[in-house]
Amino acid sequence: MNKFILILLFAFISVTGLAQNSRATHFNLEKKVAIQGYDPVAYFTQKKAVKGKAALASTYEGVTYYFSSQANKEAFVKNPSSYEPQYGGWCAFAMGDYGEKVEINPETFKILDGKLYLFYNAYFNNTLKSWNKDEVNLKKKADANWKKLTSQK
Repeated sequence: MNKFILILLFAFISVTGLAQNSRATHFNLEKKVAIQGYDPVAYFTQKKAVKGKAALASTYEGVTYYFSSQANKEAFVKNPSSYEPQYGGWCAFAMGDYGEKVEINPETFKILDGKLYLFYNAYFNNTLKSWNKDEVNLKKKADANWKKLTSQK
């Protein structure tokens, strides 16, 4: 009986670990850190992009975030899904327009319905402007594209 419980426990831990790793594979990570080291909570509390510190790191389901303050880290730990960027931190416009994972500029963002959306912004191409022109349709398509991408193995 004890052997059976140990086997079940081992299987659960293995599956849980794999699920976390596969989740992280869909995220836009740089050296295993999300949002290029920017603090996800600061987007909401300070209304701007603020670099986090490695000393104030927290990992949620295989994805590591840096924070600019202990208070921001604590807020995140209490409710991580409220602060994580949509579409794994990839460009929201690209996810909606053609369903691709495209790099972002962490300083180009939008808070919409209490969620963080990040955008590509380089070489005279600020995709937040394009997103704003057709936000309702692009968001609907981005949600569907992200769901399809993350359901693939």
